[in-house]
Amino acid sequence: MSRIGKRIVAIPSGVTVNIDGQTVAVKGPKGALSWTVSDEIEIKLEGAELTLAPRNDTSRARGMWGLSRTLVNNMVVGVSQGYEETLELVGVGYRAALKGSALSMQLGFSHEVDFPAPSGITFAVPKQTEIKIAGIDKQLVGETAAKIRRIRPPEPYKGKGVRYAGEKVRRKEGKKK
Repeated sequence: MSRIGKRIVAIPSGVTVNIDGQTVAVKGPKGALSWTVSDEIEIKLEGAELTLAPRNDTSRARGMWGLSRTLVNNMVVGVSQGYEETLELVGVGYRAALKGSALSMQLGFSHEVDFPAPSGITFAVPKQTEIKIAGIDKQLVGETAAKIRRIRPPEPYKGKGVRYAGEKVRRKEGKKK
């Protein structure tokens, strides 16, 4: 039995959920998302609660049960509250700025790195060394943060690079004479 799959998805006020066959469409104050659930999973909407259950007792159905519940819950939270990821720039001269909706960063290269905002993602730069990525799709927010971090990941000797807020970078000792 899936411990995650057994939990119900509570639908907050202001969020509407429509089920059309295996497609779940969620609409809220921040936007709308939809996803097609696997055929092995049965979806039931009862009032302000959404429950998911496997149709049969196969290994794949049990695996998709918890996954489906988590993805539907992420959609509900995304359209009601949204998701945000924060990145920090560590290094001398490392800074970020907004150029329209695109992100322009100086990361120690000989040129500026411009990163266009994917649809559904907004960037904010409260400080020159801090980037906030916001959106309603949890997967897209995390993937965008990972792509930006991949441009200049933190290096182990001085710790310079782009890192997640609060990330601990494992440092190495330098050369000894």
